[in-house]
Amino acid sequence: MTTPPLLTATRAYYDTVAEGYAERVKGAFARDAWGRAMLGGFAEEVRADGGLPVADLGCGPGHVTAHLDGLGVRAFGVDLSPRMVDVARRDHPGLRFEVGSMSALDLPDGELGGVVAWWSILHTPPGLLPVLFAEFHRVLAPGGRLLLGFHAGEDQPYSGRKRDDGVSYDIHLLSPDRVGEMLVRAGFVSTARMLGEGERWPWACLAGRRPAAGASPADRAGS
Repeated sequence: MTTPPLLTATRAYYDTVAEGYAERVKGAFARDAWGRAMLGGFAEEVRADGGLPVADLGCGPGHVTAHLDGLGVRAFGVDLSPRMVDVARRDHPGLRFEVGSMSALDLPDGELGGVVAWWSILHTPPGLLPVLFAEFHRVLAPGGRLLLGFHAGEDQPYSGRKRDDGVSYDIHLLSPDRVGEMLVRAGFVSTARMLGEGERWPWACLAGRRPAAGASPADRAGS
């Protein structure tokens, strides 16, 4: 199967910056009280639900996976970039990391208690996000939890400066309202939302869950 150009470009970019990126995010959560709060609440809910595994999608060098592991969650990471996965395995040898695409996960239906996509959906154009959210819904068990973090805006694209070797990247400053609507259409119930001002762009964290088996219409609506 031919790899779409979007995935090829994203993989190439992260393969070339893996070492520097890993160094930059070391100790990130020591400086990020709101991120710790959202991930902490997510981990508490997953543990209370029975502790099924959690996939950290777009895991990069594995710092979020390791943070979740430290919170008592059975977390593993998946990333498109083989070099990022190599770095994650080196820096966190006790944890599981795999190369893969979050739009086509090599996981059975309903296997996971949680999915985290922490600043990793922002390379996907807004029109393609429903594909990701349908895949997240597929791999979550009934009642499973979802947590997204991303740069916020009005769905406008941003292109990073092309380097001398021709490698560049594109991101999308995603609308929290429209992302939330897409999640509902994908079958999720909204459970929490946090917005904040970042150093460069605003940010958003959205939490949701796949309704439990046999949930009433009111439960599915989040009431």
